[in-house]
Amino acid sequence: MHPFTQRHAESVSAWGEARLIAAIRRWLGTASPRAPFGIGDDCAVLPASPGQQLITVDPVIFGRHFDASVPPRAVGAKLLKRNLSDLAAMGGRPTAAVLALTLDRRVSRRWLEEFYRGLADSARRYRVPIVGGDIAQADGVIAASLTLLGSAAGPRVLTRTGARIGDWIYVTGSLGGSLTTGRHFRFSPRLAEGAWLARQPEVRAMMDLSDGLAKDLHALTPPGAVPALEAEQLPKHRGVSVKAALTDGEDYELLFALKQSADRSAFARAWHRRFPLVRVTNIGRFARTGSVSAQALSLADYHGYEHLR
Repeated sequence: MHPFTQRHAESVSAWGEARLIAAIRRWLGTASPRAPFGIGDDCAVLPASPGQQLITVDPVIFGRHFDASVPPRAVGAKLLKRNLSDLAAMGGRPTAAVLALTLDRRVSRRWLEEFYRGLADSARRYRVPIVGGDIAQADGVIAASLTLLGSAAGPRVLTRTGARIGDWIYVTGSLGGSLTTGRHFRFSPRLAEGAWLARQPEVRAMMDLSDGLAKDLHALTPPGAVPALEAEQLPKHRGVSVKAALTDGEDYELLFALKQSADRSAFARAWHRRFPLVRVTNIGRFARTGSVSAQALSLADYHGYEHLR
């Protein structure tokens, strides 16, 4: 479904901002609390939360993160879920979200309604109240940027730093083919898995995979080390090449470092007891620079997605 319409009567401009905001309240329904805890005031009022607070922001932009082949409900769900994936990567849980919308006057009201209903369905599923937002006009644009607030699900927040030379590299799920198969909007954020991993003392660092393993892994690599990967160990979706698994991006899986001294067999058993339907794979380890074997997979020839490049 294309988000733009050539018929003025079907566009957002036929309503104007005030009427559109009233419709958005209806479309969100129970996913948005009443003011002052939801839409309706200059700011939303949030209850105090114990522990460390988390915040992240990600957009979806027409022509970049989705096109007319992606159903608008799936676009709304993807917007929330890709933010939830960032929260999962630090062992967090969501508390509230706000949405900034930038629209061309020709955007179809029907498309926008489906987008908000998809967002609302996902917000209810993951128990995320949509507490506010903003609307702005821009020619030729439809983009939505969601800011997600959260808190630590346990006593510890995991970050990208903390891995050491010798630590094992793990990834959840399978990689590659996200754009060609539609998994880039059909995925489930690993919230429960991220919270569980943050409670395991042998897990040192973690992040989510959005720009491709070949690019993202550098952010997890400790100083003086290089990732020594085993190509045959990469968990690939069926029909996916090694290159695609390394570079396609938008996998929204968790990448983490396990302490070198950890009992990997015990860790695998504990994982499978807790998440029997989710694969977890050791794909290599962090080796000291200059000591990588000739059989290890070199990332020098692979590049994931990089903005503005």
